[in-house]
Amino acid sequence: MVKAVRGVLVECEPAIKSILVHIDSTHHHEFIIEDLDDTHLFVKETMLQVLKSKLEERLKETYRPEEPLEDSE
Repeated sequence: MVKAVRGVLVECEPAIKSILVHIDSTHHHEFIIEDLDDTHLFVKETMLQVLKSKLEERLKETYRPEEPLEDSE
C-alpha cells in the first residue's frame, strides 16, 4: 500500500542544503522526503518548522562574532 506524504519544496544554497541533509541524517531521516538536486529538497510539511529551528540552532553554534569574516576589514 502506498502512503502519501505532504511536502514542501525548499530551495537553498548548497552549503545550507548540506547542513539540512546532515541534520536529517542525525535525526533518523524524519525531515527530508527527497533530495532533488544541489539546491532543492522536498521536506515533510509537518516537520518544516522543526527543521528551520534546528538549522537556526546549528548556525548559531557555528557563528563566531569575534572572528571577522575574511572579506571584512
